[in-house]
Formats: sequence, C-alpha cells, structure tokens
Amino acid sequence: MKKYLITSREFYTDTPAIFRTILYEQFTKHSPDYALYRDKTNPNYNIQAAHFVEICKEFKEIKSFIHRDVKLAKETGASGVHLTSTQSDEIEYAKELGLEVIISTHTIDEVLTAEQKGADMVTYSPIFASPNKGEPKGVEELETLLDICKIKVFALGGIISHEQIELIKNTKAYGFASIRYFY
Repeated sequence: MKKYLITSREFYTDTPAIFRTILYEQFTKHSPDYALYRDKTNPNYNIQAAHFVEICKEFKEIKSFIHRDVKLAKETGASGVHLTSTQSDEIEYAKELGLEVIISTHTIDEVLTAEQKGADMVTYSPIFASPNKGEPKGVEELETLLDICKIKVFALGGIISHEQIELIKNTKAYGFASIRYFY
C-alpha cells in the first residue's frame, strides 16, 4: 500500500532551513511513496515549493506533488500536481505538460469525473473524523467506491493510527494520505 505524505504549515513551518530539516527527517522515518507540498498561507510559496521538490529528488523513490498550481509544478520539476475538487477542468492541461495528476474528491461522482477526465489518482475524504472536514465516510463507503471505479484511490482524512491504516490495507485502496500521521 502506497503512502502519501501531505505537508502543513502547522507541522512543517515556512522557514526554509527548518522546513528542509523536518521534511528530511520525516521522509527518512516514514519512507513515503508520494509527497505533497501544500501551504495555503505561505507568502514565499514558490520558493518553498522549490525546496520541497529538491528534497524529494534526494529521495529518488518519492514522487513530488505541488498543490493547486499546475505551472509551478512544471517549473519546479515536480512529478505532478494535486488539484482541488474544483479544478477538474485543469486535468487535461496538467497532463499535456507531462505532469501526473492527483485530485481531491469527496463524492463518488467527483471520483468518476476525475477518472473520466484522465486524472491518474484521487484522494477520497474524509474516511475518518478529521477537524473541519465534515461527516466521515468510513471504510464501508470507501469499499463501495473501490468496487465502482478503476482509478487509483488514496484514502484520506483522519488517518493518525496504525489501526486505521490496517483497516485501509484490507480494502483495494491504492494507499493512504495524511498530514498528522506523518508528523
């Protein structure tokens, strides 16, 4: 099962030297397969994104993704872009630039739309209770989705324990994504 580490300013800070150190430590400790630079408030987002991609490249097995910004993902040499659920119209453009595309989804219809438009993967959330993310879908709904779609699905939302990861491992999910688990 694949692991997808998502950064958050709350845990990873926006000071470049500290960010790089924390990221390096977490990559070494958890060995994620995918990593996303996501920071909605950093005034130096582009600079930090470049640091992020640089660190990911030191870990050759980690694919790097930039949140929301297709052009920045291409400019930094990231593996791909992670689009929000409202950006499905940008999937084709990102693919034309040679980027892998992960898109956030919260409904089965959004997953099927992302699949039809050519996204490579989706995150589906929230599976478990997560702050300010609404009612959790649960593992049963995740299993229902996985029986319907063919796209690779990362379970996301409220994943903080090994027990939750084991529940996801027992499904056909491609992997799990988390912020708090990796910090």
